[in-house]
Amino acid sequence: QVHLVESGGGSVQAGGSLRLSCVVSGNTFKGACMGWVRQVPGKERESVAAIDSDDDTTYADSVKGRFTVSKENAKNTLYLQMNNLKTEDTAMYYCALDPASYGISSGGNCYNGFHDWGQGTQVTVYS
Repeated sequence: QVHLVESGGGSVQAGGSLRLSCVVSGNTFKGACMGWVRQVPGKERESVAAIDSDDDTTYADSVKGRFTVSKENAKNTLYLQMNNLKTEDTAMYYCALDPASYGISSGGNCYNGFHDWGQGTQVTVYS
């Protein structure tokens, strides 16, 4: 069973930075496609960024040039470095993965979607 635990959320002024972390338990980390998805209450979930087992990455247009997704296999940890944050980045951020990775697709997604999810960490950006 896969277990994902996010951390690193918080409140930051617009223009600031945060780094989210996601520790993944289980044996699926190295071969998985993993990513970050965010959601604002009342709105649909938005894929933000994803990275596959070959370290190929993909981003939503709204975060390109500001966010960087990365992973550290030795620590079973996924990261999201968020720079130049904007108020519209305010959301609950979820770590997610597809253990049977078929790679990434456009717009910050895994090709086969996300199948396992963490509980989320809140990011609030104020002006």
